[in-house]
Amino acid sequence: MTTATAAPARDRESLGEFLLRAPAVGPALALVVAIVVFSLATDTFFDLDNLSTVVQQSLVVGTLALGQTLVILISGIDLSNAASMVVATLIMAKLAAAGTNGFVALLAGVVLTIIVGMFIGGLATRIKLPAFIITLGTFTMLTAVSKLIAGGQAVPVTDGLLQWLGTKRYLFGGIPITYGMTLALLMYLGVWYALTKTAWGKHVYAVGNAPESARLSGIKVNRTVLSVYIVAGLTFGIAAWQALGRTPNADPNQFQLGNLDSITAVVLGGTSLFGGRGSVLGTLMGALVVAVLRSGLTQMNVDGNYQDLATGALLIAAVVVDRIARRQQQS
Repeated sequence: MTTATAAPARDRESLGEFLLRAPAVGPALALVVAIVVFSLATDTFFDLDNLSTVVQQSLVVGTLALGQTLVILISGIDLSNAASMVVATLIMAKLAAAGTNGFVALLAGVVLTIIVGMFIGGLATRIKLPAFIITLGTFTMLTAVSKLIAGGQAVPVTDGLLQWLGTKRYLFGGIPITYGMTLALLMYLGVWYALTKTAWGKHVYAVGNAPESARLSGIKVNRTVLSVYIVAGLTFGIAAWQALGRTPNADPNQFQLGNLDSITAVVLGGTSLFGGRGSVLGTLMGALVVAVLRSGLTQMNVDGNYQDLATGALLIAAVVVDRIARRQQQS
């Protein structure tokens, strides 16, 4: 009896350890299942043009999620990332509409998101305020700023550089891709390399796992945390560029749930909300799962409120799985 019950326990432990070692496996399987289900449920989902559209729709959330991954890896959170991105789009659009050079307008938006990242990182490291409180307050302020800048109206974008990431080309003569897809892929590869092949990446994981142990081992914890928020701010600025390439209008009402969608993508991708574990590959899979879910449900004529309900349920399920896996590791 004891032997029979011990074997399933060992199997559960092995599964938990496997998920901890390879957190991207789960979201990859979920992505495959979602694609199969929606392909069977609709006549148009498994179409090259539609699949390309799904990937394009995932670009903004995927880029936001890339920066969010870095923040969550150090046991932080950023509720203001989408709001920061929206303000950046408005600044870019307003400057371009006023006749400013497109590159200068783009640079101004990116600098803004970097400054926001420095602000959050500075408060987190110097005053030791919880990231949740800092970014919640920042989110509220940036939401108000976006509405003040826009004056209640969307700002059309006509500058070629600001729309450039939405330019479509055809790979192998038939697969539609955009420059935004290529840039997102390069960003993911760059962050993957930084996290896995550099000392900075090792420091990020160490700080997320045990900040006090990291400090005792000689790691500059505050410097690492600040650098993470700065790099994340840079990615949010690029997400603003992605957003204008996708839709050439800067609207203060866009991406109202972008922060939650990015967190959902990160957690679905296997990155632990408790820090120190995760990968950008998992985040990419998670962002695609979110995009596939929304696209598939839209094609099935499911109300948007139910789509938000399903996304929220996925987030809770992913956190529960992460919690169970960590408990198995600790037992």
